[in-house]
Amino acid sequence: MTKEQRTRQGVFWAVTIGYGLFYVCRLSISVLKKGIIDDGFLTESELGIIGSALFFGYAVGKLFNGFLADHINVRYFMSAGLLVCAIVNAVLALKVPFIVFVILWAINGWFQSVGAPCSIISLKRWFGNDGFGTKYGYWSLSHNLGEAITFYVTALIVGALGWQAGFLGAAGMGLIGVILIFALLRPFQAAEEQPGSTQDRLKETGKKQLEVLKMPIIWVLALASAFMYVARYAFTSWGIFYFQTEKGYSVESASFLLMLSSACGIVGTVGSGLVSDKVFNGDRTLMAFLTSAINLLALTAFLFVPAGYYWLDCIIVVLFGLSIGVLICFLGGLMAVDIAPAEAAGATAGVIGMASYAAAGLQDILSGYLIEGRKVMVDVMEDGVVKQVAQYDFSAIRMFWIAAGAISLALLIYIFIHAKRHPITQES
Repeated sequence: MTKEQRTRQGVFWAVTIGYGLFYVCRLSISVLKKGIIDDGFLTESELGIIGSALFFGYAVGKLFNGFLADHINVRYFMSAGLLVCAIVNAVLALKVPFIVFVILWAINGWFQSVGAPCSIISLKRWFGNDGFGTKYGYWSLSHNLGEAITFYVTALIVGALGWQAGFLGAAGMGLIGVILIFALLRPFQAAEEQPGSTQDRLKETGKKQLEVLKMPIIWVLALASAFMYVARYAFTSWGIFYFQTEKGYSVESASFLLMLSSACGIVGTVGSGLVSDKVFNGDRTLMAFLTSAINLLALTAFLFVPAGYYWLDCIIVVLFGLSIGVLICFLGGLMAVDIAPAEAAGATAGVIGMASYAAAGLQDILSGYLIEGRKVMVDVMEDGVVKQVAQYDFSAIRMFWIAAGAISLALLIYIFIHAKRHPITQES
């Protein structure tokens, strides 16, 4: 193996494992929600606001940092971003006031947005267009890797030591990612060998970034991704809570189901780029809308299958994980990066990310209010003592989440029809 091959391999592992650990510092709160509510520390609506703060911070940061990442050293940028995320998780273990929690979680969202643009830029520059879908698919398993670690390791920590320890565990895993990224990620140096001044290259990059903003199909993809992210984060942000409250599972059992979904997402994500490259010759559109239909079916089943069918819930989360893995890869960036100039890969990821996480933020606010607004406290006798227990009506939230998945599917069908009538070639 040559030195360049070793460097490329190191870059791949840095962005894949490193970005997965970004996710651990982002999704930690998903495992902690019921413990926080049961502790009386925060309400469902407050947690919805907190969750949306991360998504809105992420959305704005994704656009800004995506454009910025095209111009600066991704090694320092990505490792510094994860370091801040780890510190935020550690501070939140101290039971800070609600408003401070909101501000810190928004800061976490802003610095979370550094991870994906830096990863995509590194992959695009080091590996080029040849089989890029396959490599992008392999990298995209970082999403599922991070989710699986969160829903298993963090859940074990919470089950044994409580929700505050869950934040500390996430912070520790984030610090491991910082070290890995700093040690292995190397910026691509070919641009230094090209003729012309740095100012000329910056102008050319800016021109390519502007081209991305003028492409209508990029914005349609951004909308499709946005509605997919509503359904995706409805599941990842509230899935454990739903399984615990609606179906009576323990935090460990509920977390195992989401961990299983994330593990299956790895298969979907890795296979998505490979299959679309080898079988469909790089055409993602047909595979995308068929997968979206499967995802909508799985989401509907997740919400309507009654309690007491754990084996069926396992099958449902497997289907959801496989399909969401494909959609995260395709809609989360690959389909857009395929048709955008390589010099503007960060900006392209920024546009998609801005739309996706703004929608995810609105989802968390609406979900929190809809869940709390339909909560009723009832008296229950336990060990001879009357206790008040919350009962939830999830009927409105079900329709909201399913509608989002259906709109994303409709947009993907439009993209498929449009692509057949107006083929779009990949930019060099």
